[in-house]
Amino acid sequence: MKTSQLITFAALTCATSVSAQRIKTEDTRIGKLEFQMGLPTEKSVGKLFDEMDFQRACQAYGVGQAYIGVHRDKNGNPFDGAKRYRLHVPPNPPAGQFWSVTIYDLETRRPVENSTQMVDRSSRQPDLVKNADGSVDLYFGTKAAKGQEANTLITVSGRAWFPLFRLYGPQQPYFDRSWPLPDVEIVK
Repeated sequence: MKTSQLITFAALTCATSVSAQRIKTEDTRIGKLEFQMGLPTEKSVGKLFDEMDFQRACQAYGVGQAYIGVHRDKNGNPFDGAKRYRLHVPPNPPAGQFWSVTIYDLETRRPVENSTQMVDRSSRQPDLVKNADGSVDLYFGTKAAKGQEANTLITVSGRAWFPLFRLYGPQQPYFDRSWPLPDVEIVK
């Protein structure tokens, strides 16, 4: 065979095998997607773009979650379970649903195992004490000060920990950073 005949034969063989390639269907969290030769079909590409539009809508319309984590206090020191700290949550947190803060053990990455077995405080708590302006002061330490029990998470002396602040249904002030969450600071 001449070179031009080989190229024509190879092209015809490729075209035949592509058209004969079966479409595979996969079940995914956004429904069934079709793939041919490992690539999404035109119909599936449309579904995927619809999913990306949904994710953008989540950002714009306040669904989903945003996590804010920190491993050091305002002074740059790791959180010490024996010390007392405060997190001032400014008024009007940009959460369409609610906000929550949970404390985790630095070594195990699991929730802190404390004497109360309570490791989070959130805006869903009816007994959470709010300041006159709607802000909330949360405290972290080995015991709660009188009158601050509902706003205190108990830490364990000798154990390092870290907080995760979550916004459920984050809203625009979170994304454009016009609502800043201050650093956790040590209470003297």
